[in-house]
Amino acid sequence: MYGFLDEIVADNMTRAVKTVSPDTTMQALNARFAKDDFNAYPVMLQGKLVGIVSKFDFLNCFILTKAALVPRYDELMDRTVERVMSRTFVSVRPDTRLQRVLQLMVGHRIRSMPVLDSSDCLVGVISREDVMRALRRCATPRSVDS
Repeated sequence: MYGFLDEIVADNMTRAVKTVSPDTTMQALNARFAKDDFNAYPVMLQGKLVGIVSKFDFLNCFILTKAALVPRYDELMDRTVERVMSRTFVSVRPDTRLQRVLQLMVGHRIRSMPVLDSSDCLVGVISREDVMRALRRCATPRSVDS
């Protein structure tokens, strides 16, 4: 288990990141969520990370309040990611220890976060599943050759 303390993001993250653009519609986003079974996507504009859009952000479009008239479903599904994405988000670097990632995920109640290099370029995503996989791997006793 102590091996987990030495684990870093670069050795556990997903490098092939699927992203969306700010002009992606809610309809297209909904289809992507269903197809990929991801909880969130980085939002990229001209090669730069500009936000994160999650299932929570998607569902937030459908909250009804007394102050707002209820738009038709089709109107909501035509909205773009740019209108609902989170522009502020927690990110980590490839050399961040997984123990820190775990603290951030629990403290901020997030399922995944982008991994940015020193130039703030997106190089991966680290998810709860990645952290849980590392925990399991580190907790599994290794056989010692005699």
